[in-house]
Amino acid sequence: MNNFKANSNSVIKEMLSSIGETSLDGLYSMVDKKALMDELKLPEGLSELETQKKVKAIANQNKTDYACFLGGGSYQRFIPAAISQISSRFEFNTAYTPYQPEISQGTLQVIYEFQSMICDLTGMEVCNASVYDAGNACAEAMLMAVRISGKNKVLVSEALNPQYIEVVKTYANAGNVEVEMVPDINTVNEKMLSGDYAGLIIQNPNFYGSLEEINIEKHQKTMLIACVEMTSTAVLKKPNEYGADIVVGDVQSFGNSVCFGGPYAGFIATLDKYKRQMPGRIVGRTLDADGKQAFTLTLQAREQHIRREKATSNICSNQGLAILNSVVYLSLLGKKGIEQVAYLSAKNAHKLADGLIKKGYKIENKDFFNEFILEVKDAKSFISNMKQNGILAGLYISDNKVLVCTTEVNTDEEIKRYIELA
Repeated sequence: MNNFKANSNSVIKEMLSSIGETSLDGLYSMVDKKALMDELKLPEGLSELETQKKVKAIANQNKTDYACFLGGGSYQRFIPAAISQISSRFEFNTAYTPYQPEISQGTLQVIYEFQSMICDLTGMEVCNASVYDAGNACAEAMLMAVRISGKNKVLVSEALNPQYIEVVKTYANAGNVEVEMVPDINTVNEKMLSGDYAGLIIQNPNFYGSLEEINIEKHQKTMLIACVEMTSTAVLKKPNEYGADIVVGDVQSFGNSVCFGGPYAGFIATLDKYKRQMPGRIVGRTLDADGKQAFTLTLQAREQHIRREKATSNICSNQGLAILNSVVYLSLLGKKGIEQVAYLSAKNAHKLADGLIKKGYKIENKDFFNEFILEVKDAKSFISNMKQNGILAGLYISDNKVLVCTTEVNTDEEIKRYIELA
């Protein structure tokens, strides 16, 4: 308990002496005066009512009525009001990520349903109880492939989201893994057959929106790690159908708002034979002594549960509240609803692209889902001019390229206006 007691005067004096000071005032004299409370010149305190009005006035300066055509890993989608009403119920709501869900059958069941839904969408056999985000999932999948294969070299597609690439490289640097970037994934069959590489990380649709024509030979000696945009899995070929061994991604599109970049929830799904090398936890379903359905943590491969050196990862907390939103979202929409969302997203993108082509613009992509590269004369000027007219035109890629995205929320009027102003 002594660790939690305030320092005594004698201890304070000893600590000050060790740095050549005689008083606390002398210690604080090192702090920039601008950082001291007396120098901040804060206004008088406000009542709760006054504070609410002031904050609302500041918030009203935000412009929230833009037509949004941004993508690249974060997607503005329609979120039914029922999601927040259900997920914020007292049975679910918590200010803390459920590190110990074994105390709650409800939380365990949500995770179990999440795992089942992701497996259904990806065609994989097992899924973990989520990781932080898609970038984290890519890096963890890389380490997973290294553990399984015993090799320390991986291939990474240059068309993977640049942010995910940076996360992968950071993990690789710390884990002594050699990363080799690949400009075209269909030129790597020979390398994948060589047996020299642990895995190949691809993204489909890739960061630039293109659908990858994956012609990887089924008998390759290198594991295929596919990063997918989850909405697209409702209508496109499932990753297991083109030979993926590990599937990763983010479920932000399923009931979670963009929220300045978070909270998101990544996942890792794989084949049953690899489950013990998967980071995180797996919830299983069984029967209790009375024959009633019960849920339990079946696998717990993190350092809180097993010996640290045996842990598959120490960064694999399940994003409990984010995946709860996803489970509620998928339950509300159902299979047909998700397919409709995917269809509308793709339909809007192709309608916009066709209109821009007729106006004389060039689209770089041959085949795409709901994102494409638009070639313009000056990307920064194009984006700025469109923003002045109430349209977030897309993500800057290079001096003459913009990544444009549509989802089900983009209306015909917004698409028409985009084409007119382009």
